[in-house]
Amino acid sequence: MAISVFNLFSIGIGPSSSHTVGPMRAARIFQLLLASSGILNKTCRICVDLYGSLALTGKGHSTDIAILLGLEGYTPEDVDPNQVPSLIQRIRTEHTLHINHSLTIPFNEAQDLLFHYDKQLPFHPNGMRFTAYDANKGILIQKIYYSVGGGFIVEHEMAIKDPHIIQDDHRLPYPFKTAEEMLVHCRKHKMTIAELMMVNEKSWRSEEEVKRRLLHIWEVMKECTRHGCMQDGILPGGLNVRRRAPGIHRYLLEQERKHPDMRDPAEIMDWVSLWALAVNEENAAGGKVVTAPTNGAAGVIPAVLHYYLKFVKNATEEGVITFLLTAGAIGILYKEGASISAAEMGCMGEVGVACSMAAAGLAAAQGGTNEQIENAAEIGMEHNLGLTCDPIGGLVQIPCIERNTMGANKAINAARLAHLHGDGQHKVSLDQVIATMKQTGDDMKSIYKETSQGGLAVNVPEC
Repeated sequence: MAISVFNLFSIGIGPSSSHTVGPMRAARIFQLLLASSGILNKTCRICVDLYGSLALTGKGHSTDIAILLGLEGYTPEDVDPNQVPSLIQRIRTEHTLHINHSLTIPFNEAQDLLFHYDKQLPFHPNGMRFTAYDANKGILIQKIYYSVGGGFIVEHEMAIKDPHIIQDDHRLPYPFKTAEEMLVHCRKHKMTIAELMMVNEKSWRSEEEVKRRLLHIWEVMKECTRHGCMQDGILPGGLNVRRRAPGIHRYLLEQERKHPDMRDPAEIMDWVSLWALAVNEENAAGGKVVTAPTNGAAGVIPAVLHYYLKFVKNATEEGVITFLLTAGAIGILYKEGASISAAEMGCMGEVGVACSMAAAGLAAAQGGTNEQIENAAEIGMEHNLGLTCDPIGGLVQIPCIERNTMGANKAINAARLAHLHGDGQHKVSLDQVIATMKQTGDDMKSIYKETSQGGLAVNVPEC
């Protein structure tokens, strides 16, 4: 598959890219298929079956809400989070769906949206089946989709060939699936990783468009962070988790007012943690975030970018573009070589990958060599290997929100070790650590992979 940086950095709503963004896209694809197949007007009922991790943590991850919105034609990018509660209330009160914003059909959620907690479809834990019926209860069409992480969707027919690849005919000037292939291209053509990524991106759109869209992604990240710093209150879902970002923000602003020269150097870590908390509290509340590369890990890259602009001398807008292009290249390596799905890899597939991407991006923005950048990415993942996904109550709150603060600070440390205190030579390559991540994820028990059946999810009472 030819993966664009904009596949990895996409705008959507929380709380989960694999459980919210992906299912919404799948549901919308299905309702568009009804129209394009000429069977929309014959459709009298739609039934959706959710399996594996989608079923086990679907309620906490708002998968049910995402399916309903997608069937009505909404997209993760365009739906207004403020309108979601009223849209869902209408569906559940009227017991109807407005398919493709045109056809109205009955919808009994208890019978038509089913969670199969003890079953799993082949090829991926995040499986879903959509079935359309006619007036005589005959099946008009049935499709199976897998949400494979980061909002990516794979149809069952394609998953039979390879569950990680979405086939397309697009050819990149410099294709790569491993870090070594990427670095060989860079050495041969005397390019940085960001420059190589820009050439590949220009096979889809102009350089000006690439830069404009990347800066727009950054603007959405900034707005999400700003909003998260302003919103006091309790997060939804029943755990009664209090938003902490506004209080920390007020404290840090007061400290800046009292001590402009920042007498406590550790406050830099507080700022980084604040930015990560703000984004992931917004995500947990169903707000608009940038999948980077997932929603559960959406706070890591914005936090490190904020750090770059606030605390790194001579930071520039061009540096932001370099950061995102380089981070995108590293994300592609994980997408190709392992997975960015917590249902497959545990949280090392989310916060671990985001940490690796952010470390590489920061090293690049600060002028690191390609070898130092690759080293930063390797360090970022090496010390996240084995990181489990065990959300309490199936909610993207505990430990997910704090875990983003740890990933962001760890990314900064990795970049400093590789760039400021390293020359690019290291024993463990990025390709080796990605292969180890894949093996670790395959060996990890399913209870630690976004099922809420192990770890903190069972050892901490929900209260």
